Amino acid sequence: MWSFERRCPHMAAVPGRSGEEAFPPPPRGGRSSAEGAREGVTPESRGAPHPGPLRGPTLPLKGRVKRAPSGVHPIAMITAFAALALSACTVQPLYGPIGSDAPLAAELQAVSVDLIPERIGHYVRNELIFALNGTGSDVPPRYRLSVALKERVQTPILDTVTGRATSATVIVDAEYKLIDIADEHVITSGVAFGVASYDRFSNRLANVRAASDGEIRDAKVIADMIRTRVATALAK
Repeated sequence: MWSFERRCPHMAAVPGRSGEEAFPPPPRGGRSSAEGAREGVTPESRGAPHPGPLRGPTLPLKGRVKRAPSGVHPIAMITAFAALALSACTVQPLYGPIGSDAPLAAELQAVSVDLIPERIGHYVRNELIFALNGTGSDVPPRYRLSVALKERVQTPILDTVTGRATSATVIVDAEYKLIDIADEHVITSGVAFGVASYDRFSNRLANVRAASDGEIRDAKVIADMIRTRVATALAK
């Protein structure tokens, strides 16, 4: 003989019976009215419409995401705010018209470069002339550019067997001054520099040519730096 230890609430044991007969199945009609009342289900509520899914508490207005007004696109609002933020800034092209209504390119063409001694001076002067007046037009000079160079060579790597340098570094310092020819007033001044490395070999002619290439690279870097600074000074 056996019996159930766990009994469902709708199953009641029949006295005097055992096994499956002691626990008959629930009535076909489902739960009784008393059981439904205990669970909050009444005959009136069975025909009522479903209340819908449960929802949590609504967020306060401060925590909600505010939407843009109807007819206003968010991107348009961001663009408007960016325009207001940049309205106080003044942006003008570097090579545009300057205060005297003359283009900056014409002012750069009016810069005359003084002679610079030594071979490296020849390279720097040629690069400056091309950078300031690449058109080759003959413009009456209104400014004078004076440049003084200092060159030094370093050999950081040595061959331990032969005792010779396997590489070298050419360092050139250029001190420049932009002078107004009318009153000899110094408009701007500063120091530009260039650093170029090259390999050294046992062939002397190859070393001379490599050193010359290093000086040419330094000259191009120095000319670009001086031209940019001169253009900035003349654009003010």
